[in-house]
Amino acid sequence: MFSIVVGTWMLVYVSSLFHPALLDDADTVHAEVSREMLLDHDWVTMYIDGVRYLQKSPLMYWMVTISYKLFGISEWQTRLPLALCVLALAWVVYIFGRRFFGKEAGFFAALITITSPGIYVFTRFLIPEVMVAMFLILGLYFFLIAYEQEEPSRWLCWGLAVTMALNVLTKSLIGMVFPIAIILVFLFLTGELKKIWKFRPASSFVVFLAVAAPWHILAAIRNPAEPTGPQKGFLWSYFVNEQFLRYLNKRIPHDYDKVPLLLFYALVLLWILPWCVFLFPALKEIPASVRAWRDRLDERGHTNLLLGVCIVVIVGFFTFSSRQEYYSLPAVPALALLTGGWLQKEADSPVGSRERRAGRIASGVLLTVGFVVFLACMSIFAQTHPFPPGTDIGDVLVAHPGNYKLSLGHMQDLTIESFGLFRAPLWEFGAAMLLGTGLNWFFRRRGSPLRGNLSLTAMMIVVLLCVYQGYVIFSPEISSKNLALAIQKEYQPGQTIVIYRNYEGGSTLNFYTGLPVHVLDGLRADLWFGSFFRDAPHVFEDYDSFPKLWNGPNRVYFFAQEDSVEKALAGIDPKTVHVFARSGGKVILSNQGTETGHSSPAALTQ
Repeated sequence: MFSIVVGTWMLVYVSSLFHPALLDDADTVHAEVSREMLLDHDWVTMYIDGVRYLQKSPLMYWMVTISYKLFGISEWQTRLPLALCVLALAWVVYIFGRRFFGKEAGFFAALITITSPGIYVFTRFLIPEVMVAMFLILGLYFFLIAYEQEEPSRWLCWGLAVTMALNVLTKSLIGMVFPIAIILVFLFLTGELKKIWKFRPASSFVVFLAVAAPWHILAAIRNPAEPTGPQKGFLWSYFVNEQFLRYLNKRIPHDYDKVPLLLFYALVLLWILPWCVFLFPALKEIPASVRAWRDRLDERGHTNLLLGVCIVVIVGFFTFSSRQEYYSLPAVPALALLTGGWLQKEADSPVGSRERRAGRIASGVLLTVGFVVFLACMSIFAQTHPFPPGTDIGDVLVAHPGNYKLSLGHMQDLTIESFGLFRAPLWEFGAAMLLGTGLNWFFRRRGSPLRGNLSLTAMMIVVLLCVYQGYVIFSPEISSKNLALAIQKEYQPGQTIVIYRNYEGGSTLNFYTGLPVHVLDGLRADLWFGSFFRDAPHVFEDYDSFPKLWNGPNRVYFFAQEDSVEKALAGIDPKTVHVFARSGGKVILSNQGTETGHSSPAALTQ
């Protein structure tokens, strides 16, 4: 059965490794860390644009660096580690579900994981949440097996400690907080808190430290507090600022926003669409009374309770903190396992049983949703028209810069008119939703839940490939690779690339050219803390130094959003400003003209 899971993974993830270009912001910021790690051979202190980057845990960057070392530096090598982590997560979910629910339950849960919209969307750029989910569910798998033993196995206890340590190296304190909180709550509900002492806490703690501590100790030694600036070193940046202050929504600098709470809850269900319709009857499998928790639970009951606690702890943790859309992703494996366990129970139940009726009702609801989605897609399709080949997507979007502090903020730039660029994936998406939900309903009405589930899997393969098509079309808005390659073609030694204000907004230039970049008015976000170290390179320009650079003898390439050019170049003689290249609402200006370039900023309005 797992071969089907691997085939699904290959269709969805391997096919989308190579395109589109890496994105500005988190994607190329994190890829640049790995590129510089490869070049500098420093696996302890991370750097961006030569500036120390002390906010994040290193494991994801190490994996990408190894990929670069083995295969070279480009898009698919950047995405490969996370794609492999998705497959590893599916395998862990498969063995977890098979062990505690049954073979088909593990199979269904793995399919749900592979076809999860949340997992797919948030492995399109380089963030470590899928790794957090993988280590967390693997650790809970070790714990649950050990819990069922009278004397927990030493190797299981140490395995749990290793997964926690690896998660700390992936996402810092979250990697420790989540499993400890889930396990303690579970043991409290089952009335067995004292059993925690049977899990070999002393030796497990030693194993945990042996894996997690060395990098943290070395990073603290090599990055002490500086006598200038904020007078704080690695420990303050990494633990206090990035962990505690971020949780309290007081991180410095405050370069992020908070997803509204109700939307955050709704996204938990969206991340396992369409399978979430079967989650609701699955939730009834979780024991709901204190007496059941303490006296009546069998192995399956304990498993359902642990998974329920996992979901509540993760979602509840971020209820009271700053939160991005993807913060709930570590709950996806638990959601998938609960749903997969119920799907097997439905398949094993006789025709006419409560489970079969619930499955048919859920499939009817899903068919209604599929029909509504189909109508919405066709309505939008009818209101749009094709754009001429070569149309710049930046010309048909409506910018909302205030939303860009959220991961999916750029999606709010879309208008009905702009969907004219997405006509092919739009109708394919609508047709897949209608056909897939229709076949699922048909097969469940005929008494074949397995065929219904496979129909939904096939539907989600098509849906995610449509998302991939849309992502490729939309990418010029959120990637500056074309601009970077244009600079690389003309660049000569002694010339300077300057990004206006936010390095993250043009980080693609740094990654794809392989050249250091300067930043005008850029002491913010990822570069802020590292700029206070005495060895920070001279890449920060202010409004006094920049005009001298611009009016100097060497060529300057200046990157900015088109709507910020006037403010960015205030005080610069317009006669010295030439448009070098533009794409996706962004522009490269130069202090020296070219034969192909425009001679003035007026070209921006053309």
